[in-house]
Amino acid sequence: MSPNMPKTPPRQIRIGDTWYDFDAAAKAMGTERAAVIRELIDWYIREPGAKLPARPAREIVEAARAAREGGENT
Repeated sequence: MSPNMPKTPPRQIRIGDTWYDFDAAAKAMGTERAAVIRELIDWYIREPGAKLPARPAREIVEAARAAREGGENT
């Protein structure tokens, strides 16, 4: 297995432009989207000890969205 080969195959889902806001929010919390999604899935299926991940301040998401939308219009 190569060093960059993940242990699990990628899954595709359609989310829309909020995906980019989610990325900014996850990074602001010092993590990545995949880790947050795994935590949410574990919580949702009631894995023992699973907890909801911490959420960023709303201002972080609003700033990321404003930056993204501002970039689309230029």
